[in-house]
Amino acid sequence: MVGDEELARIKFGLRIPSFPIDGSSGEEFMKQIYRFIEALKGDFESAWLCDHFIPWADFVGKDTPTLEGFTAISYLAGAFPDLKFGNIVLCNSYRNPALLAKMGATLQLLSGGRFILGIGAGWKGDEYIAYGYEFPPPAVRIKQLEEGVQIIRALWTRGRVTFKGRYYHIQDAYCYPKPDPIPPIMIGGGGEKLTLRVVARYADWWNLPNTSPQTYKKKLDVLKGHCMLVGRDPSDIVKTLGNMVAIAESEGKVRRIVRENPFISEGREENYIIGDVDEVIRRIEEYVRLGVSYFILRFLDFPKLDGAQLFVRDVMPSFS
Repeated sequence: MVGDEELARIKFGLRIPSFPIDGSSGEEFMKQIYRFIEALKGDFESAWLCDHFIPWADFVGKDTPTLEGFTAISYLAGAFPDLKFGNIVLCNSYRNPALLAKMGATLQLLSGGRFILGIGAGWKGDEYIAYGYEFPPPAVRIKQLEEGVQIIRALWTRGRVTFKGRYYHIQDAYCYPKPDPIPPIMIGGGGEKLTLRVVARYADWWNLPNTSPQTYKKKLDVLKGHCMLVGRDPSDIVKTLGNMVAIAESEGKVRRIVRENPFISEGREENYIIGDVDEVIRRIEEYVRLGVSYFILRFLDFPKLDGAQLFVRDVMPSFS
């Protein structure tokens, strides 16, 4: 059983799609998003969008309307003042880190302190090339991420900042007003040799997406090892999970959602949260026992509200 102390820490965020899968126009897609958030804003603590310029899924055309992540959360933060907002996760390569620090500080001011910085090393090579970015090997992108988060934190916490790294160099840079409070830096990824080392050194939060409890435990054990090597208490890092959810009142309805949804990879259902209410509760409890305290959930029957509202009504009370 999950203890009361663990339950008291559990929070839920709402993952918002960045592109429609039903052929909707950009205008209709925004109406879907508004209806979705409006109906659920009182039940979730935060809302999140990914960071892609074109759809990251191959089953929709590249001409599908797609929201740019940082612009979208900035706009939505103004429209929904009761929610925190973040990206799951920004690609470090797409924005100079000093500029991103300034953008984040500005959004923190304008939103009244409701910004969470989610960031990762990036992965979608065709998108890099299409938009004119170099796509270096993974080890280089992760080292760039490591330098980037150091610059961001320095600009948020210090006065004049000079940083001379292998990939980034800033000279006598200022970032005022300072963000208040300092936004958490959530680093996404599960690379065991490099990414989790960066998490151990620099992350306030850690995010792993669409991962089974067994894999999450394996990655968490590796992270703990890196924390030990750098002298950090792993409990200082908030453990988060980003996952897709298919939930309905009966197994038959659940299977219908899965069949109709192209996001579910065949043969990999263990990576997602799928089932009726009892099964979804059981699965979330597995992650909670591992130490996950923040769930960022994408409901696969979007733009319908059925799954999310069932989750709010019958699952959330078990974790409140």
